[in-house]
Amino acid sequence: MSSATTTELNATTRETIGKAGHKLIALDQMAGVVYGAGVEATPVAVDRHAFERLMAHVSVGSLLKLTIDGGKPLNVIIKEVQTDPVKGTPLHVDFWAVKMDQAISTVVPITFVGSSVGEREGGVLLHELRELHIEALPGDIPEHIEVDVSDLEIGTSFTVGDLTPPKGVTLHADPETVIAAVTAPTIEEEVEEEAELEEGAEVPEVGEEEAEAEAEEE
Repeated sequence: MSSATTTELNATTRETIGKAGHKLIALDQMAGVVYGAGVEATPVAVDRHAFERLMAHVSVGSLLKLTIDGGKPLNVIIKEVQTDPVKGTPLHVDFWAVKMDQAISTVVPITFVGSSVGEREGGVLLHELRELHIEALPGDIPEHIEVDVSDLEIGTSFTVGDLTPPKGVTLHADPETVIAAVTAPTIEEEVEEEAELEEGAEVPEVGEEEAEAEAEEE
């Protein structure tokens, strides 16, 4: 399991909102907003390329220090990132200002590692859960939680109850919730084999059965 790594990003306040996003694109910037503990909602702009480089190493839910107009850095969580539905490029980001001594609830992604025993035996690994709801101090929030599926055999599963959360992290999920499971191979292969065998059998043409019946009667 990986603990959060604090990263830094610069921003500037923006006075115009709404359609101003098009002007920001021309300046290689993207729109954002900062809100949260002790901070009045503030529209900001960040360098698009700097943000894309940042997101190559962190994810939604990650902690970072955001400096606005050269002021005192704020501890913020990347709360939400809106992306272009076609290109996938980021269009807008929400920064959630937090206090380092106050626990918060957030969501962190699950990272699956290892190759399961069941898969090597022909089973199918199913990822039933992709993220987890947790509560922790901002500095204790992991960037992701690893789930090792190496020991999973066919017919077995890994549940939330099987996880040992990092120190200071509380999982907010039913312990019985399945995160990953290995199922037996489907019967599609057997059905296909049976179909191939049946294809080899002689199939009478339309009218052939009636002709044979009449011949027997005569």
